[in-house]
Amino acid sequence: MSQPAFAEIVEAIGQLPDEDQAAIIDLLQRRLAEAGRRRIATDIQEANAEFAAGQCEPAAPDDILRNILS
Repeated sequence: MSQPAFAEIVEAIGQLPDEDQAAIIDLLQRRLAEAGRRRIATDIQEANAEFAAGQCEPAAPDDILRNILS
């Protein structure tokens, strides 16, 4: 079964009452926020694992910025 094209989805949503469109917006915003939280949590776990494995060292913020800007 093929997925509907983006334009078809937008058109179908446009046919819904305003309240339903607002509910879809709210749902998508919540899903995007949750996906962002999951990505951040994964990044933190990976950073902690790298630190525990000795692959990085603590550094002062000034040192980090100096390295980035050099």
